[in-house]
Amino acid sequence: MSEAVTAGPIATGVLAEKSPEKLVLAVLGTDYRLQLVPAGQVDVGLNERISGTIRANARRVDVISAGGRYIEPVFGRPRRVQGRIIAGDPRSNTLVVLACVPVTVKLMDHQRAGQFAVGQMVSFDVEPGASFEQAT
Repeated sequence: MSEAVTAGPIATGVLAEKSPEKLVLAVLGTDYRLQLVPAGQVDVGLNERISGTIRANARRVDVISAGGRYIEPVFGRPRRVQGRIIAGDPRSNTLVVLACVPVTVKLMDHQRAGQFAVGQMVSFDVEPGASFEQAT
């Protein structure tokens, strides 16, 4: 699998499947096929490029000292994410973590975005319901 990444909080891929309840984002340059909940209107057809924001709720975010960037599983609903923090927002208590694509992560009440620093490697489990909002 190649090491394709997207800079910033926008994820880019191809819309592989679409229904009112889910969409499947095939991440460009990888084998990833992420099953996500559509947040709003999706205005592209199947097998067309799409860009947007992936949002997820983290159970507990842990700082790690070794390892790579990934989302598990490669096919299906994201259950675990590991990557590097590229941004944080204390007001919304979120981090943007670059895994195979950027994921905007809402922290649980017992953790604060200010506890983390840009550049740190982190790992966390993902609550069901990770979503994708198409960029306008």
